[in-house]
Amino acid sequence: MSADHFDTVIVGGAVIGSAVAYFLSENPDYTGTVLVVEPDPTYALSSTTLSCASIRHQFSNPVNVELSLFGSNFLANFHDLVEVGGNSPDLCFRDTGYLFLASESGWATLEANHQVQSACGADITLMDRDQLGRRFPYLAVGDLSGGSIGANGEGTFDAFALMWGLRQRARYSGVVYSTDRVTGLQVEGDRVTAVHLESGRTVNCSHVVNAAGPRSAVIADMAGVSLPVEARNRSVFIFDAAEPAERDLPMIVDPSGVYVRSEPPYFLAGAPPTDDVAVDADDLTVVHEEFEDLIWPVLAERIPSFDRLRVTHSWAGHYAYNTLDQNAVVGPAHPVENLILANGFSGHGLQQAPGVGRAVAELLTYGEYTSIDLGQLGYARIAAGEPFPESAII
Repeated sequence: MSADHFDTVIVGGAVIGSAVAYFLSENPDYTGTVLVVEPDPTYALSSTTLSCASIRHQFSNPVNVELSLFGSNFLANFHDLVEVGGNSPDLCFRDTGYLFLASESGWATLEANHQVQSACGADITLMDRDQLGRRFPYLAVGDLSGGSIGANGEGTFDAFALMWGLRQRARYSGVVYSTDRVTGLQVEGDRVTAVHLESGRTVNCSHVVNAAGPRSAVIADMAGVSLPVEARNRSVFIFDAAEPAERDLPMIVDPSGVYVRSEPPYFLAGAPPTDDVAVDADDLTVVHEEFEDLIWPVLAERIPSFDRLRVTHSWAGHYAYNTLDQNAVVGPAHPVENLILANGFSGHGLQQAPGVGRAVAELLTYGEYTSIDLGQLGYARIAAGEPFPESAII
């Protein structure tokens, strides 16, 4: 059995793990070595690749708004930030916005969220029912009080391209990626001292970053840390419409939770399952009944021209779902201080990856956050069982 040493071992090489690796490798103040352990170098079944690949600024907590605003800025400058030899993946960003719709019971929450977003510098337009109907005439708005939409920086992009650009630049800057699987963490006192891999390799380390997505609770448990994160199935459907309202829809989020957007030349839709339970991290079963029973009836009522649809294909991905409060868990895993968590994003990890990657790199380099303070997302609330809830969850 071989043994070697890396200063930081990152468990999981998809978008969160690669974002941490990228920001460590870009920071001249970080002089350590970095190993990323990823069992699937194709990323074909990762939550990153199977996500709906979009970004929004419309959250209820300032920290989440700030993370996504930084994410938008990173996407806007993506080529210059990740290019290697003048080349970078094409993000194919579409600035379509998120359109949140609110009934009478949800209007006060939408207004409160808008105040938070505006205070953080997000450019969000709040509309009453009449304004909403004039701007989006294809919507049935009779049961709504209004809606809100991002004026810029919200939209869709290629998730794989974001992850691959981060990975490409990190490797160019000296980060080592290993196709392997973590099978154990060696803990001595309150520190992880080594990582055991499926290949038989043992890697001694100074820090471990848990970026294992839906499997993050398994990794945390190896260090004796309890993490309330589980895999939740999300089915996504691509459809064509006989008479589309228009071809360039924003991401429309109905009060029911059903969402729909353009996915040229088709449309994309999904919804939180009625029976939203934990699934095995390898279970990517599409629940086809969700479209017929849950999604289509809402679409046909909200956008009457969507009364005749044809599903062309579908897939399922996983949320790494934080059962305590649906917010990320970022920072040291007390009492194992050198196990750094970046887990439980509950569906918004892709868009927050740049901000979280930078934040974790700051912790590893300086021992504290130097840009956005993610203290509210720390493990202390998990240990105390005190939720820090995010109301704008899709």
